[in-house]
Amino acid sequence: MPPRPLFDLSTIDPDKVLYDIETIRASNPQRFEFEQLSWICHFDLESGTVAGVLEIPEQPWWAAGHVPDRPLMPGVLMLEAAAQLCSWCVHQVFDDDSKAGRIFGFGGIDGVKFRNPVFPPSRLLIIGKKAEIRPRRAVFDTQSFVDGGMACQARITGMWV
Repeated sequence: MPPRPLFDLSTIDPDKVLYDIETIRASNPQRFEFEQLSWICHFDLESGTVAGVLEIPEQPWWAAGHVPDRPLMPGVLMLEAAAQLCSWCVHQVFDDDSKAGRIFGFGGIDGVKFRNPVFPPSRLLIIGKKAEIRPRRAVFDTQSFVDGGMACQARITGMWV
């Protein structure tokens, strides 16, 4: 049985674009196939909660080779989407020039569970809640959902690179 969502999903409107792809690109260096966020739909600095959406098209780049005739989103890409959401959030906390030119990358992943498969086309809602954010590292609990069902959960630690 999956755990409860990290926060009330009814407070999120996944269709609402608070921060678009260009705003995400200002913080996150990933481009082309490795951009795993389409937009940010929720951000509350005070509570440390954030949510973003990845629109998965009918024929994503990985579909031809990751289980032909039954394309299944690779779990590592779900984790990458969650990590990119956390990275974007950390950049909002440290919005000064002290981190200019640096990226916020993986430091560790714990407690990973894949709960349901993700098939194209679909919309992946990724949510995160900070466990801690410090100048050198941050830890987030994350969950991903498709059509209200939990697809993935993980605790992600990031560090400045």
